[in-house]
Amino acid sequence: MKLLYGTGNPAKLESMRTRLASLDIELLGLQDLIAAGKHVPKVAEDGNTPLENARQKASAYYEAFGMPVFSCDSGLYFDNVPDEVQPGVHVRNVHGKCLTDDEMIDYYAGLARKYGKLKARYKNAICFVKDENHIYEAMEPSMASEPFLLTDRPHSSIRKEGFPLDSLSVDIRTGQYYYDLPAERLDQVAVEDGFLEFFRKVFT
Repeated sequence: MKLLYGTGNPAKLESMRTRLASLDIELLGLQDLIAAGKHVPKVAEDGNTPLENARQKASAYYEAFGMPVFSCDSGLYFDNVPDEVQPGVHVRNVHGKCLTDDEMIDYYAGLARKYGKLKARYKNAICFVKDENHIYEAMEPSMASEPFLLTDRPHSSIRKEGFPLDSLSVDIRTGQYYYDLPAERLDQVAVEDGFLEFFRKVFT
């Protein structure tokens, strides 16, 4: 099956391709459609939860392209910070501005300096529109990340475009940056199983 993943972020597309590699699907991204001359509609993404935003995007892209499509969305949540600085679904949008990768690193490093290392977790959601009569969605604990720490000092040498906060992310158990973790520990903290299980249930 050919599926559209409703994202224009190449890093997220490649990550999802890795997660779903065991399934018999061909995964396209929005950039593939743009390269083919298609117009991609802009989606407001003004929901209050990751699931609301995922639903908005998947519905809009299905209406635009008429092919099976899924969209994901995430919210970042900290322990023990004031509500006004809780990112939630607005991880990249701060004070009405969409931040670049570098600006995100500077902003969140600043929060960590102000409040101390931030205990954080991502809550993730997915909405899959197979056709008008078959819509599947989930926001399960198995899709959430393990708790981790955001520090005020970016990793000294590694930064991945599209995932800027990974350079600030520290594993609680080992105290190591995620980028420095051995492969077996990375497998433990990954959120791949939840998305893979979602599609296995949909396709069976």
